[in-house]
Amino acid sequence: MAEYMRLRQICLVAPHLEPVISDIAGIMGLSICYRDGNVAKYGLENALLPVDTILLEVVAPTKEGTAAGRFLEKTGNRGGYMAIFCCEDPDARGKKANAMGVRTANVITHAPYHGVQLHPRDCRAAFIEFNHTDGSDDVLGPYPPAGPDWQKFIRKDTTAALTEVEMQGPDPQALAEHWGKIIGVAASKGPDGPVLKLPNATFRFVKGPVDLMTGLTFRVADVAKVREAARAKGCKIDGDAFDLCGVKFRLAA
Repeated sequence: MAEYMRLRQICLVAPHLEPVISDIAGIMGLSICYRDGNVAKYGLENALLPVDTILLEVVAPTKEGTAAGRFLEKTGNRGGYMAIFCCEDPDARGKKANAMGVRTANVITHAPYHGVQLHPRDCRAAFIEFNHTDGSDDVLGPYPPAGPDWQKFIRKDTTAALTEVEMQGPDPQALAEHWGKIIGVAASKGPDGPVLKLPNATFRFVKGPVDLMTGLTFRVADVAKVREAARAKGCKIDGDAFDLCGVKFRLAA
């Protein structure tokens, strides 16, 4: 099978699932496609919303002592939790990361899905997961973490796509090169710093006090309408962006 690497899913973490997931759905014009009961064994609950063919997930701890809960405590409820990539061979990608000193944190198999999660301390900024689902080489093919019929929940009338993920760190170039080596995408020069360009999204690296996933950029039909919907929900507005679930939602036409 030919090598490929695509952004499949972004996972955010919140202290409580509601009202965050309902606010995201309402503001962005998205629909919840699935709530995965398999995450309960990790002390979590979740919900997923398709943004075209990229999934946006929110997880929240349901008990003390979870990894997600510790992440919230460490970051002060700030920042994205996981960047999840589909590829041809998660095990081979994981072994390459291991050879760099990046440990495997978890391996998940729910046939036909298989995923390898890497340790966030070694990845820096967020968890990285590689996964593959038999039949998922079609971007609209099966993807069990999003439910049996996730494709039916895609809505594009308000939000057309998730186009960029913003990562921050004290040394953006070093962080970009580190992530680039893990996922096998060379860092290149963007308009305001290093970037990693995947076929369906771009990771943009900016300077900040700590390594963290800090923002998501969405292409929307009407920037002003979405911005005002966010304002109505009580979100902090900053130009054509607003804060929600610990990250900055940036809007672009």
